[in-house]
Amino acid sequence: MYHEITTKDRKRKRRNLLIVLAACVAIVACIAIAMNAAAANAREQGATALRQSILDAAIRCCAIEGSYPLSLDRLEQNYGLRINHRDYIITYEAYASNMVPSVVVVPR
Repeated sequence: MYHEITTKDRKRKRRNLLIVLAACVAIVACIAIAMNAAAANAREQGATALRQSILDAAIRCCAIEGSYPLSLDRLEQNYGLRINHRDYIITYEAYASNMVPSVVVVPR
């Protein structure tokens, strides 16, 4: 049996197609936003973990040698600290050998 497609049917199909496409675009946008937020959260957690690792190595150095290291390079060379300088900006300030250094880690 032949059924004629009317203008009303075409408009309804076109509207339904646009609704489906808009829903797909909205879902993809939500996924992209969620992934971006998750990546930012991972960078922040990485910065926090790196800061704690630097402080732990400095405390270990103080326990072994009796003073805190004056440079970050010393921790990297002698205490096995691995730092990804490409992804993080690190400020290491040692005021005196008997004071805990100030460490600030910021993701790039």
